Amino acid sequence: MIKILISGIFGHMGRNVAELVEADKDCSLLCGVDLRAGEMNGAPVYASFADVKEKADAVIDFSSAANLKNVLAYAEKFNCPAVLAATGYTEADLKAIDEASKKVALFKTANLSVGINLLQKLVKEAAAFLGEAFDIEIVEKHHNLKKDAPSGTALMLAESANEAFSGNKNFVYGREGMVGARDKREIGIHAVRGGTIVGEHEVMFAGEDEIVTLSHSARSKKVFAAGAVTAAKFMCGKPAGKYTMQDVLADE
Repeated sequence: MIKILISGIFGHMGRNVAELVEADKDCSLLCGVDLRAGEMNGAPVYASFADVKEKADAVIDFSSAANLKNVLAYAEKFNCPAVLAATGYTEADLKAIDEASKKVALFKTANLSVGINLLQKLVKEAAAFLGEAFDIEIVEKHHNLKKDAPSGTALMLAESANEAFSGNKNFVYGREGMVGARDKREIGIHAVRGGTIVGEHEVMFAGEDEIVTLSHSARSKKVFAAGAVTAAKFMCGKPAGKYTMQDVLADE
C-alpha cells in the first residue's frame, strides 16, 4: 500500500486527488498539509510541513510555488519522491528543483493529463514524418479566469514539434495586420479564453490540399488529479532524478 501525503489538500485539486487516492486499492491517504490544520477522510491535515512526523511513500503537491522549499525539504528529509503539480515556478525555483533532484526523485511536467502527454509524443512523431511540407499551427482554449497565455501545455507541444526540426522553428504568437506570407520556419501558437473551458489543445499540420489534426480536450480537472496519482505510484522506488509523464508512458 502506497502512503501518500497531499500538499494543498483542501484546495479543489487536492480534494480531487484525495478522492482518487481513497478509491485506489494500491494507495492510502497518509496525511495532508494546507494553510489550516484539520482532517480529510480521517487522515490528519497539518498547517505546516514542520508539523508532519509521518513518512510518506510519495508526496503530491498541488499547493503553490511559494511552498516549494518546504516540499523539497520534506522529500529530502525522508528520501520521499514528490510529484510537483503546483504552477508559477520561477527560474530560481526551477534551479532548486534541479539541485534537489540530485538527492531525491522528483516528478514535474507541464500537464498531468495522460492524454496530453500521449498527444505530445504523437505531435513529435507527426512532425518528423510530415516534415517541412506541412505548416504547424497550435490553438489552445481555456476558461476566462486563466491568467497566462499561451498555456504551458501549448508551449510544450510546440517544443515537441520543434524537436523534429532540430529546434530551428520560430514561435509566432497570434497574427494581426499585414504580416505577409507565412514563413516556413514558423510554428503558430494561438490562445482562446472563454467560459468554463477546462482545457483544449489542437495541433494542425496543414499541407498541400490536406490537413492533419491532433487534439485533446479535458472535460474535467479530475484528469489532472488522476495523472498525479498515476505519477506518484510510478515514482515509488525510483532513484534520484527528474521524471516526466513521458517516463510514465514509456514504462507502461
